[in-house]
Amino acid sequence: MKNIFNSISSFTESIEKFVVFFSILLMMVNSTANAIGRYVFGKSLFFSEELNQFLIVAVTFIGFAYAVRKGRNIRMTAVYDSLSYAAKKVISTVISITTGLLMFYLAYKAIFYVIEIKDLNRLSPALQFPVYIIYSIIPVGLSIAGLQYLIAFFMNITHKEIYLSHEVIDS
Repeated sequence: MKNIFNSISSFTESIEKFVVFFSILLMMVNSTANAIGRYVFGKSLFFSEELNQFLIVAVTFIGFAYAVRKGRNIRMTAVYDSLSYAAKKVISTVISITTGLLMFYLAYKAIFYVIEIKDLNRLSPALQFPVYIIYSIIPVGLSIAGLQYLIAFFMNITHKEIYLSHEVIDS
């Protein structure tokens, strides 16, 4: 079972790293080109702001999945830190399964949102690009995050350590 989790985690991590790295790099190049165009040539790139908005969507949702993998998601630990090991284990396990299921539910709802946008034939104003293609990243990111939470859940019920994610053990 651990080999399956390792394979899934490795595959999704490579996707996350590529999307986040490429998106941030493209935002940097786009913003720099737009600034050079504006100040040197007196003309901005007409699509620059729109492209950066699309890339921010990708970084947000895929970056969230990556943060979950690394155990860097937001946690409220004021009470948690004062609990016994057994209570921490139960809470971490319950949080993992409920959050994972919530992520899958949100991904499910996001799919219908993407379908609705596709049915409306909505195009971006500057690039005239189908918006549903860009927003398709939302259910993908939520699904990958949900998968990471479910892996943490299975790690918590099959190991004695407290797993915050597949890779991170609570210390």
